[in-house]
Formats: sequence, structure tokens, C-alpha cells
Amino acid sequence: MTEPLLSIRDLAVAFRHGGGQETLAVDRVSFDIGTGETVGLVGESGSGKSVTALSILKLLPYPTARHPSGSVVFKGRDLLRLSERDMRRVRGDDITIVFQEPMTSLNPLHTIEKQIGEILLLHRGLTGEPARRRTVEVLAQVGIPDPQSRLGSYPHQLSGGQRQRVMIAMALANEPDLLIADEPTTALDVTVQAQIIELLRDIKKRLGMSLLFITHDLGIVRKIADRVCVMKEGRIVEQGAVERIFAAPEHPYTRALLVAEPKPDPAPPQPDAPMVLETTDLKVWFPIKRGVLRRVVGHIKAVDGVSIALRKGETLGVVGESGSGKTSLGLAILRLISSDGPIVFMGNKLQGLRFREMRPFRRDMQIVFQDPYGSLSPRLSVAEIIKEGLKVHHPRMAERERDERVIRALADVGLDPATRFRFPHEFSGGQRQRIAVARAVVLEPSFVVLDEPTSALDMLIQSQMVDLLRDLQKRRNLTYLFISHDLRVVAALASRLVVMQQGKVVEAGEAAELFRHPKSDYTRALFAAAFNLETAPAGVVAQ
Repeated sequence: MTEPLLSIRDLAVAFRHGGGQETLAVDRVSFDIGTGETVGLVGESGSGKSVTALSILKLLPYPTARHPSGSVVFKGRDLLRLSERDMRRVRGDDITIVFQEPMTSLNPLHTIEKQIGEILLLHRGLTGEPARRRTVEVLAQVGIPDPQSRLGSYPHQLSGGQRQRVMIAMALANEPDLLIADEPTTALDVTVQAQIIELLRDIKKRLGMSLLFITHDLGIVRKIADRVCVMKEGRIVEQGAVERIFAAPEHPYTRALLVAEPKPDPAPPQPDAPMVLETTDLKVWFPIKRGVLRRVVGHIKAVDGVSIALRKGETLGVVGESGSGKTSLGLAILRLISSDGPIVFMGNKLQGLRFREMRPFRRDMQIVFQDPYGSLSPRLSVAEIIKEGLKVHHPRMAERERDERVIRALADVGLDPATRFRFPHEFSGGQRQRIAVARAVVLEPSFVVLDEPTSALDMLIQSQMVDLLRDLQKRRNLTYLFISHDLRVVAALASRLVVMQQGKVVEAGEAAELFRHPKSDYTRALFAAAFNLETAPAGVVAQ
């Protein structure tokens, strides 16, 4: 047998905490990646998947992190024994990585051309026109339309799917031997997910590249991987060929992962319930300015005439591709971005209110953002993050009562209250999202915008989070505007559905009826991308 491209043996990773204590995040992990092979690394949040991947490139926060044992042998060299100078030659050239959230990896102050150009300069010495040609070439390879026109774009000017494609282009610029993809499709809508998976498959085949694909979604692993390793609590509990793992899983945890899925049980709408929110012909138009005088030459119509209504205790699902206007709709309703058109909340007209005038309504209107990495301050402890809203909206509340509320909120979202003095970087992505939910519910709001709240969570935790949101809704009679690209989660929570495309509502109605009988071609295509496997939610008919 030929030697594997990468061989990990007995890898352990320990993190030091205050008082000299250590936490073992990875415990004696061993697996190989062959040349041209795709290995899927799956498991729930906090299982050690990303820590294992970062260990390969020695990107852990040393000396806080250390390796009590193990080796990472790549092309005959143990990477853990290399100097930082030698590792810099490996990173970005021989081995590259694509992270879960491109906005935390791309520099918001630099153009796409400059960011890809830096990699070409560092590893190939390319500058000027040769660097530009190579940049255009790799952008074309990853499917960026009209790449020449995108060279001067900044990350915020691209959709989520386009940003992820740029990240892949940066990773492929020097034609690496091994690409590590750490949850590269988690934050993307179902149609873009399918495109990214197909893109990685195609590029891997053309370049003869090996791929380590990290995900919590076994459905994606089934589409892309040759072999799969299942991690739980820092250990690999099962590994083998994809066909064997899916057909005859041996470990109970693997079997649990394969059957994990949110169960459809949306709260039924109550016709006599009071109206919580109404919008009429709501518009969010961003001006396009050009020329020396920066004259307005057109508009990007993020939300273009959307009318919705939500009653107390109801969940309205908003679905659509990246760039369809879902998040802009939610932000406009909360008056976090400018918009035109009436917004009525609990009988109060919000449109036109100033910052101070909006403050009394903020406590009752909360949001959970999509990105748990960017929405939590790295300088504050979890307790301080959750307590911040209480200080603003309940300034006279005793500190002891605030602490009790924080403890209850953390317990509500399934986190140990004893961890409240830790900082966000000490938690996994899924745990951070639960902290974000705790921050929202601690104020006991009546209306919550949930902007992709489960996108960073593994399948088991997704089910738990759906149960949590459902339980909170029943106990507190909450009203949700649920924005998501994961139609299985939407089917589990939403009683009514709005399908958006290019800022407009293309279809709306009762969720169960829409899932069974979508009328528009766009809705049918969206559902087909989500439910193309035999694991469609109960009661949902794939089209």
C-alpha cells in the first residue's frame, strides 16, 4: 500500500486554564488521508473536529494549547516538530484551510484582489499583471461571475455564497495538496450548499487534491466523502468507508447522528390572538452611487414591497437564497436599518421614530444573529454579555437579581451556568449560538427575530435547540420571525411561510400546504435542493 498523504497518530490536545488546570479537547485521535481522497470528519459541536484541523496547521493558541502526545506526518515530515518558519511554507502552499464563516476570515478593509494577491506574493512571488491574471483565473474556477469586475469588491459587497467562493479561491490559489474545509457550507442556503459541494468535488478531481471535510451534517458527508470519521468528546468513536457507516453503523452515537432531525410540530396559529407585528409594502433600497459627485444612479432593492402580519405566539418562517432579502427584512422590522413603509408593533407605529423613542420597544423586540463569532464581544465574559441588556433596560435591578436571571437563561438554553465567567473563545460555535439565544431571552421579550439561529449547530443540537425554542414559545407566548435556509428546521417550527427572491415575496401561506404543493418554480427548486434525499421531514413532500 502507498503511504498516506497525511497520517495522524495518537493526537492529543490540551488547553491550559487558570490555576494550572487543563482540559483535554482531543484524546488520542488517529486517522489517515490518502492522495486524492476525501475524508469526512463529523460530530457535534465541541467534539474536537476543528481543534484537530487546527492542530494539523499548528494554528492553535500556543502555549495555552499543547500536545501531550501524537504526531501529524505530512509527506514524511511531522508537522508538530517543525519550526514556525517552516510551517509558514506549508500553510497556504501545501495545506490550506477554508473556515466556517468567511466574514471572520476576510479582511473587511481590503479588496478581493488584494487579499488573494497577498497569498500569491507570499508563496509564489507574483505581483502586478501576473498576480492579477492568476486572481481572475482562480475566481473563475470557483464560479464567481465576471471575475474581472469583482477584483475591486470588498467582502461586504458580496453575498454569503460569493464570500465562501472567494475563500475557496484563496485556498486554491497555490494549488495545495490538501484542503481542509471546516464547515464551509454551514451558513449557506440549500441551493448554494449544493453548488459549493459540487464545486469542491470538481476542483478536487481536476487538481488531484486531497480533502478533509469537517461538518456536522452527515447528509453532506454522504455526498462528498470517501471515508468518514465520527468524533465524540474528543475521540474518534467510529471510522470507515461512507457506504459501510451509513448502511451499518456500529457505535450508538453514529446511529443517533444518522436519525437526528428536528420533528415538525409548529405552534398552531390562533385566529383570535392579538396582532403583534404588521408591515405594509415595506421597502429597503440601498442607493448605488457613482462618479466624482457620488450621484445616485440606481438602487439595490434588498426588500421590495413586503407585507407580513404576525399574531401572538405564532412563528412565521422566511426562506430564500442568500441575497434574497431575508435578513434585511428582519433588520428593517427592528428598525436597525432604514426602510420605507409602515411598521406597526403591538399597535405602535415604529416608522419614523428616533433612537431614543425606539428604546422602550427594544426590550420587547430582540434578535439572535446568524454569526455567533461576530455577535459576541471577545472582551466580555458570558455573564457580562448576557447581563448587558439587563443593565440598559433594567438599570435599577439589583446585581444579585441580574446574576440569577443570567443563570436561568443559561440553564434554559442547555449550558452549564458555572461556565458564565468564561469568554466566548472558550466555547464551540454551537455553544456560542446558545449564548446568543440566552442573551435575547434574558429580557423576556414578546417578539424575537431568529436569523439563522441553528445554522452553526450540529444535527443533535439543532433538534435540542428547536425543542428549546418551541418550549420557550409555549411558556412565554413568544412570537418568532424565523429566518433560515434550513427548510427542515423551518418545517419543524413555522406555522406559516414566506418565500423570498430578490427582495420580493414569491409565495406565502400555511407552511404545511406550501411544503406539499408549492406553486412557483422558484419555490419548487428551493424545496428540491433541500429535500433531495429520503430524509425529508414527516409530512413534507419533496417536489
